[in-house]
Amino acid sequence: ADFDTAERRILRAMLTRGVNTPMTSSVGRLFDAFAALIGLRQRASYEGQAAAELEWAAEGYESDAPYEFPLREAAAGELLLLDWEPALRAALADIAAGRGSGIVSARLHAGLAAAIVALAERMAIPRVALIGGCFQNRRLAEAAARGLRAAGFKPLLHRRIPCNDGGLALGQAAWAARTGDPPCA
Repeated sequence: ADFDTAERRILRAMLTRGVNTPMTSSVGRLFDAFAALIGLRQRASYEGQAAAELEWAAEGYESDAPYEFPLREAAAGELLLLDWEPALRAALADIAAGRGSGIVSARLHAGLAAAIVALAERMAIPRVALIGGCFQNRRLAEAAARGLRAAGFKPLLHRRIPCNDGGLALGQAAWAARTGDPPCA
């Protein structure tokens, strides 16, 4: 909505041709997209601004109908992907129906937390580290931890180091020190 006609034309061409449209695994970009769709933040002045505003929009709202994020296999026996398209379509339907930003945000957060539990169940691992910048979002971190505990998992949350890139870097350094192998080689 914040783009003028020329910017929309350029964006459409970029998406059609795949120019400067890298794939990402960042939940932060998903938060940015949803914040833009519901009119909270079209342009950010700092990293995480749209995500923070999306979290704040959900204050006071609960979701009894979380958006769905089904797990899909990228290829047989390979990576699992969290499919955000059903959530996006549901959010667009909510927006078209006049539902407010708080409801959309609450449904998004609840859906992501449920997807984290579904992924843990699929992977069948007893401990789940909630790590990465998206877990600076208290609503998401607490909902995911609550859901994991209810499903019999032990969520691991940050206490002494940041959950964002600084904590990820420390974890990578610890892994390399322990194994002698860089984790992202």
